[in-house]
Amino acid sequence: MPSSLGSHTVSHTSATDSEPVRFVHTSEARRLLPSASRWNSIEIDFNLLPQSTMANDSIPSQYSKSYQYNLVITDKKYFKRCLYISVSTVFLILALLLLLHFLPSEHHHDRPSKNLTLALNQALTFFDAQKSGVYPNNSPVKFRASSGLQDGNSGSKPVNLEGGFYDSGNNIKFSFPTAYTVTLLSWSVIEYHDKYADIGELDHVKDIIKWGSDYLLKLFVPPNTTSDTILYSQASLMNNFIGSANSDAKVPNDINCWQRPEDMNYKRTVSFCDNTASDLAGEIVAALSAASLVFKENNVYSGELVTAAEKLFESAITKLDTARQGTYTKVDACGGEAINFYNSSGHQDELVWGGTWLFFATGDNSYLGYATEEFDYAVGNETSADKGVFYWNNKLTANAVLLTRLQFFHDLGFPYEASLGASSDMTDSLMCSYLSSQKMTPGGLIIQRPNLGAARLEYAATASFLSKLYSDYLYLLRSSGRSCRGFGFSLDMLRNFSTSQVNYILGDNPMKMSYMVGFGDKFPSQVHHRSASIPWDGQYYSCKDGEDRWQYSKDPNPNLLLGAMVAGPDQFDKFIDQRDKQEFTEPSISSNAGLVAALIALHAPPYLPSSKTKGMNLGIDQMGIFAKIL
Repeated sequence: MPSSLGSHTVSHTSATDSEPVRFVHTSEARRLLPSASRWNSIEIDFNLLPQSTMANDSIPSQYSKSYQYNLVITDKKYFKRCLYISVSTVFLILALLLLLHFLPSEHHHDRPSKNLTLALNQALTFFDAQKSGVYPNNSPVKFRASSGLQDGNSGSKPVNLEGGFYDSGNNIKFSFPTAYTVTLLSWSVIEYHDKYADIGELDHVKDIIKWGSDYLLKLFVPPNTTSDTILYSQASLMNNFIGSANSDAKVPNDINCWQRPEDMNYKRTVSFCDNTASDLAGEIVAALSAASLVFKENNVYSGELVTAAEKLFESAITKLDTARQGTYTKVDACGGEAINFYNSSGHQDELVWGGTWLFFATGDNSYLGYATEEFDYAVGNETSADKGVFYWNNKLTANAVLLTRLQFFHDLGFPYEASLGASSDMTDSLMCSYLSSQKMTPGGLIIQRPNLGAARLEYAATASFLSKLYSDYLYLLRSSGRSCRGFGFSLDMLRNFSTSQVNYILGDNPMKMSYMVGFGDKFPSQVHHRSASIPWDGQYYSCKDGEDRWQYSKDPNPNLLLGAMVAGPDQFDKFIDQRDKQEFTEPSISSNAGLVAALIALHAPPYLPSSKTKGMNLGIDQMGIFAKIL
């Protein structure tokens, strides 16, 4: 009879199998091993070697200092079966591990090690500080008040251009970056409105968008029987003597005057364009169209936005000979000071951008037809410096992502297959360029335009937004990743890249400084910004006061420009926190729009029971953008 469990020896009924199997406990590894005398007998049991006739007990153990245990196998069949089962189990586990590796991973909502709710609130607050016009009483920014109330009234044909945003640290209202800002903020709401609502910022961001879209509606005067289309590109004083030795160089203007906008009393002329300013027209069309989707529940306002967008598209694009299309900065009367700050390099990308957004806003396939037919032409005319960069001057990469979204979730088939497929390939290549880029600062910030000599946080922010957004698209498709030119990437790679860029901006960098004002313990204190640098004390300060006392002061700004993302460090992660070094310390509304988009994309989604999300709660509205498309 077999002995009880744990016994050293179990007896056998067969003479052949009666020999005990000796196991030894090695003193080094502390493992149980068959004694040297028994290896042959185990092999004999499996018919692998001839049977030995030598008795086991006659061979002394070479492990004399170890304890010896006896184990008798009572049934070779069961032993073999056990061995087979064990091996099969190991292979099964390995197969399952490989399967889990290649299947789409569960979305764990990897997030930066930062308080993104706070960061997002602050980044939006910067736009409150940039508002022009009748200033809201409930604004969280307390060092601002009404300003620019006479904008548009100084010309021979007065027009109301009150409102909008001051572009950056100066007091100019540039139409081109304003339209881009409205488009990008609207896109972020269209995709992630559930996230905005969950953290209590949806009304805030919609107020900012409407502040911009209301102003854009004023910029477009439709053609009539006596005049062509008019686009107002800038509200400021144009002055060609900036920095020159001309005796008029000190005539006050928005560039050479260091003054709060509330104290402005100099003449602010208006730049205007006709319908040959194709890039400006295309961007305004995109902004009005995207904003109409944000306010789609307000039928009257949404309809007003779409109507204006369609009229502008028709007059400035559809009915205009392509030979007359061009950039708004070609003519001084149209471009004004924008030539020095927002000199557009081309117009095709904005036309495609406007057509794409107008298609989403109306469901009219003719706009999609225009966008897809012109897309390849626009790509062919893209400047080498702008390839792969999404910012105020280049929309092609973002447009490719939008068209890829259409192919993924609402594919219209013929005749758009080729164009949408090309956009999908371009998007994959864009992601590969992010992940395989050798152009990084030592601290890990992507450098997308190295010719500038600076890393520029605005490019990193939009790269973060697009990479995270695309990873969400792929996850909705249950795709584990994509590839391009032999380089494969996973969803985690996209999320990690996106997170790394935002973390860098918010303080994980060699300077150990957050480049968004007010976030963290260390951030820029001498931001290049007129309102922030002059005390809010109820006193009037002239241009000379501002220049003499604050423009070149080494003291910190008396007013905290909360949420402003500065331009950022150089290619070696070095940052100079000086007010007169605007290449480092100046913020802008277009840059902050990219930051807001990246922050909301990376923010954790609202909590919803898994039964309502089917395990795919990303906080993204998969189908809302297609509401107007049949």
